[in-house]
Amino acid sequence: MKARITTVFMALLLGFNFGFAQQDEECMNNLSIFNSYVKSKKYDEAYEPWMAVRKKCPKFNRAIYAYGDDILEHKIETSTGAEKVAFIKDLMLLYDQSREYFPSKYALGEVLSDKAELAYTYRSELNMTKEQVYNMFDEAYEKDKANFTSPKGLYTYFSLIVDLYDDGKKSAQEMFDKYDDVIEIIEDITGKYTVQLNKIVEKEEAGQKLSKRDGQIKRRNESVIDAFETKIIPSMDKKLGDRANCEVLVPLYEKDFEKNKENTVWLQRAMNRMFAKGCKEEPLFLKLVEQKNNIQPTADTSYYLYLLTDEQKYFDQTIELETDPIKKAKLYKKLAEDLKSKGSYGTARRYFNEALKLNPSDGSPYLSIAAMYAKSANNCGSDNFSKRAVFWLAANTAERAGRVDGRLKKTAAQNAASYRASAPTKAEIFQKGNAGQPLKIGCWINITITVPEI
Repeated sequence: MKARITTVFMALLLGFNFGFAQQDEECMNNLSIFNSYVKSKKYDEAYEPWMAVRKKCPKFNRAIYAYGDDILEHKIETSTGAEKVAFIKDLMLLYDQSREYFPSKYALGEVLSDKAELAYTYRSELNMTKEQVYNMFDEAYEKDKANFTSPKGLYTYFSLIVDLYDDGKKSAQEMFDKYDDVIEIIEDITGKYTVQLNKIVEKEEAGQKLSKRDGQIKRRNESVIDAFETKIIPSMDKKLGDRANCEVLVPLYEKDFEKNKENTVWLQRAMNRMFAKGCKEEPLFLKLVEQKNNIQPTADTSYYLYLLTDEQKYFDQTIELETDPIKKAKLYKKLAEDLKSKGSYGTARRYFNEALKLNPSDGSPYLSIAAMYAKSANNCGSDNFSKRAVFWLAANTAERAGRVDGRLKKTAAQNAASYRASAPTKAEIFQKGNAGQPLKIGCWINITITVPEI
């Protein structure tokens, strides 16, 4: 609920039902009073007029619920003992009332996850067990997972089942299933934000000036994607730790293989888990992949078969079977990274570029391409000057990563600066006498650049 306040702050008071307001001047006056106090962060003074409106006119205005969150959180933080518990329970009730009186503004999954997060924060004061709190998060997932999108809530949900597994209250399979459940939610969220972000990046790359709103959306979407991809998922993997190593996974999946060999979801998750944990050398991994590929071929099974066999037919099948552009971009990037590690830079660049076409807001392929250019410097020039000129191209490519992907701005700038430090100096350009002139870079790079002006 907290995240909604900043976006609706000014709009709430403009959203009066004026007919209702004229019928109850007292509620309108108290609403105005507590609004003024909240804006000044005088939450103790806001409490009484806020409660007066909440009790007498619960449907009067959404500000009752948006600002009530701040008021009650302040009360919780500044109270102790029974009084603190009473305020915690009242905030729980407020979440329910927000849904009751403004159902179109407060989704069920969001309200249930807000309540679960509050219960987790104050589980000691509420005398709740981890299992009880987990069940609250599980209710949000089961009843409305489409609106269970809080990064903190999703991490806590998974973290709790790991704790329950350690306590012997959940099985390893339940823990792994919940990991996959949460990852699927995250992929859905980040996929939607990425699609929006790509449209803005495409406009920017085409030379169009972004509107203020476009800029805001770009920053917001980058922030949300970054929160999930660089904080929540790595934290989940760290929490899972060695509980999902090959020694645990192999006997578990071998035991359950026969009863699940026609279960495509189980097969998919099992092979993904084994691959993620570096168990692809285990015979069981190939068994899982082949079985899944026999009954339901997917881009994932083809990709795994390509890695296991290095056969071109599986490589082609991987690209053919994947239809989701974001997932396809990730596959292109995986394939490109594999080729890069083998030194096949030309082909790797081609697939990195395919990934960029499908997901232009992910700047990481530019960093990989820049790194390949820099590593090829000694092989792609006829003399010392032309060899080191490759670093200009590497720097320009790295900088492009920062332009399209705000999350990489700092890294891109550092890489570009490092590459430029290895490029020819102004004195060397003067001595060569080719400032501002085109310079062809050969070998697999095969690109013409312009020598910088002095």
